[in-house]
Amino acid sequence: MSIEIRNVSKRFGSFQALDNVSLHVDSGDLIALLGPSGCGKTTLLRIIAGLEAADAGDILFSGTDATHVHVSDRQVGFVFQHYALFRHMTVFENVAFGLRVRPRAQRPAEAEIRRRVLELLGLVQLDWLADRYPSQLSGGQRQRIALARALAVEPKVLLLDEPFGALDAKVRKELRRWLRRLHDELHVTSIFVTHDQEEALEVSDRVVVMNRGVIEQTGSPQQVWREPISPFVYGFLGDVNLFRGQVRDGIFHLQNARLPAPDMDRFGDKPASAYVRPHDIELTPAAQMRPGIAVQLERAVVIGPVARLELRPLDAEGMPDLIEAQMTSHQFDTHNFREGEALTAVLRHGRVFAPEHSPKV
Repeated sequence: MSIEIRNVSKRFGSFQALDNVSLHVDSGDLIALLGPSGCGKTTLLRIIAGLEAADAGDILFSGTDATHVHVSDRQVGFVFQHYALFRHMTVFENVAFGLRVRPRAQRPAEAEIRRRVLELLGLVQLDWLADRYPSQLSGGQRQRIALARALAVEPKVLLLDEPFGALDAKVRKELRRWLRRLHDELHVTSIFVTHDQEEALEVSDRVVVMNRGVIEQTGSPQQVWREPISPFVYGFLGDVNLFRGQVRDGIFHLQNARLPAPDMDRFGDKPASAYVRPHDIELTPAAQMRPGIAVQLERAVVIGPVARLELRPLDAEGMPDLIEAQMTSHQFDTHNFREGEALTAVLRHGRVFAPEHSPKV
């Protein structure tokens, strides 16, 4: 089932939760709504589900207007962050619940309910826990049962609100891989809300980045990561350094550092901001006199295959307090950099924005 969101707005008192939001979700896609707390992603999910009413705009399911269709008639499965399992019911009874509460004319026979529940428990790889109660399960197991319960009613759309947010990092990583495999098997149109950038980029077919009630950018995980169209998207998707300098004839200048700014080649001399990710900074000994930023290595943290370096600019103008750089631990060992050493930070790649597009600090 495809989903069309047309010009949806929602206000809570003086707070504008959604501001004229439009989005198309193709049938069978897995979409991530990504953004910070308060950006509107959960409100949008609840409006799609029918749990919340929009002030303006329309929701269409496969071309049919569902804006005023009751939540019970939308054929939507919903998975919450905190499981919402019935504690007094076994795992089997929890998954069967949605089928057993259907009107008698729509309710499957008990044998069909049993077959479907056991099939779903096998699908989520927890059929051996059918007689357990939620209190006897781990967090990851409870969330998989919650997903099986949502799928039991054969929804046309599956909506997940921070489904792994209450779990520890290792379990979250395992479950998002599992969710991706499950989706590839079922192809149910799915939308999940998350504030975890890695989760959104790893699991989804498309990422919808939201901020202050609007959609900032929509695209494949590779597109939004490699080609962010705004400072917000650049800053939200991973670590980034912000430098303030000048653009002259399509080149960003800051101290001795240079960055191409091809979309600003008509500007003679204009203030601008450059966004550079830590792995796009190359470090060389100061004695080599490379064109870049004079820094001092303040701290090096080597964790497994990655070395994260904190650099103190020797001239603070236009600089953050600390510059973050990243390289492999092998490169760090090869260069033999030492804390306190004077270095040059060479900007290899970044994105330059004019001041009107840059965030205020």
